[in-house]
Amino acid sequence: MTTVTAPVGAPEKPAPAAPGPAAPSLASRIAGLTGHWAVRLALVVIGLVWLLPTAGLLSSSLRDPADISVSGWWRIFDLNGSFPWIIDRSQLTWSNYEALFANEQVMDSLLTTVLITVPATALVVIVGALAGYAFAWMEFPGRDWWFLGVVGLLVVPVQVALIPVAKLFGALGIFETTTGVVLFHTAFGLPFAIFLLRNFFAEIPRELLEAARLDGAGELRLFTRVILPLGGPAIASLGIFQFLWVWNDMLVALIFADSTNPPITVALQQQVRQFGNNIDVLAPGAFVSMLVPLAVFFAFQRQFVSGVMAGAVK
Repeated sequence: MTTVTAPVGAPEKPAPAAPGPAAPSLASRIAGLTGHWAVRLALVVIGLVWLLPTAGLLSSSLRDPADISVSGWWRIFDLNGSFPWIIDRSQLTWSNYEALFANEQVMDSLLTTVLITVPATALVVIVGALAGYAFAWMEFPGRDWWFLGVVGLLVVPVQVALIPVAKLFGALGIFETTTGVVLFHTAFGLPFAIFLLRNFFAEIPRELLEAARLDGAGELRLFTRVILPLGGPAIASLGIFQFLWVWNDMLVALIFADSTNPPITVALQQQVRQFGNNIDVLAPGAFVSMLVPLAVFFAFQRQFVSGVMAGAVK
């Protein structure tokens, strides 16, 4: 078999260039641009619909009771005029908030809610952080089995424990007290707190803890100087979740709280039962009770987002 060789000095043929990526067609670019703006428009519409009840509550809290009884909250806008509609300032009044601040029952209920929410949140965060560190980095007999028991408590509904815990609190003399409500919220908030913080603390590099131990740090100093600063986002997220749950709770407060000085959720419900047309107190009271958790959320928004995204990107 003969081999054909190119003559010496003949120019070599260049290798064919690899085909590059095909340029997107005009139709695909238009579809991508349309989809991008469609998603934004959909998110804006969903946000506006989500905020619609809040806007209605705010407008009702600023209207006179006589105007509320004859028309809906949207009548605060001049719908017959040109768009954008102008707010009818003649319907706006601060008298509803003056009546709210003069209502001793509602104001005392706000203080009671604070006295319940702050300790219940602080206890869950502190005990949950300590237990989460212990389950993540300390060795003790039956650690994994104890943690499985904590995880199992996550599926226990609150309604199952209402009657047994009520009998227990009655025997201990703390039924219908602020202490009883705080203990109930703490007990049912700890399983989720331990589960969340244990998983977050376990992702901390072991080398950091070993380096701190080589420097002579004990368990307490290791927890306060290494674990807590690195676990700040997760702890902030837990605090926000617990605060919102306790502040907006009505079932536990309705059963375990003092009926003569209940939290704000029960107080507003009692206003509806006793004074069905007392909208000048109900609307501003509901809006004020909503402002506090909103302020807490926006105050810790950055830490909350960091805690939610923790572990999503390595």
